Amino acid sequence: MSSEPVSPIESDNNAYFLKCERIGFRLWTPGDLPLALKLWGDPEVTKFIDARGQLGPAQVHERLFKEIAMQDVSGVQYWPIFRLDNDDFIGCCGLRPYGQKDDVLELGAHLRVAYWTQGYGTEAARAVIRFAFERLRITALFAGHNPKNLASRHLVHKLGFRFTHDEYYAPTGLQHPSYLLTREQWLLKQPSEKDT
Repeated sequence: MSSEPVSPIESDNNAYFLKCERIGFRLWTPGDLPLALKLWGDPEVTKFIDARGQLGPAQVHERLFKEIAMQDVSGVQYWPIFRLDNDDFIGCCGLRPYGQKDDVLELGAHLRVAYWTQGYGTEAARAVIRFAFERLRITALFAGHNPKNLASRHLVHKLGFRFTHDEYYAPTGLQHPSYLLTREQWLLKQPSEKDT
């Protein structure tokens, strides 16, 4: 994995370092607390990712600054994502270190309720997967989900991840189904140049 942090590039919308059809990705900043509160302050969003349920402002602030610190140290985070057509905040999708391996990262996404079931999670995750394998050149991605979160289960299967084991996840206190997607598996599913 490249240890060089992701740097945003200026665009007509904002400082998006990555874009796909409908979504722009940028880095979290200390001034993003109002956005973070819209996301992690909503108990509908956090019910599957944190056993505390609704997070208070201090807990959301802590979460935001953990993401900023992760970017500074590891060059990745769960990046905030926005609609390209109107810059509306969708949620976050990105990467974080996983275990002790430098060439394996964890993929994750948290979306505001208004953006559920509209394909934004799939679109954002596919862009991050491509970014991880093509730009960061990692060998595999890990993903896990709350066993009660059927939408996340459907998404990881749709993205081509393969179940490997159940893993204890401290923030929920549950065993989460866990999956892996290797660079080789991902490449096999990409259209070849002759197909385009």
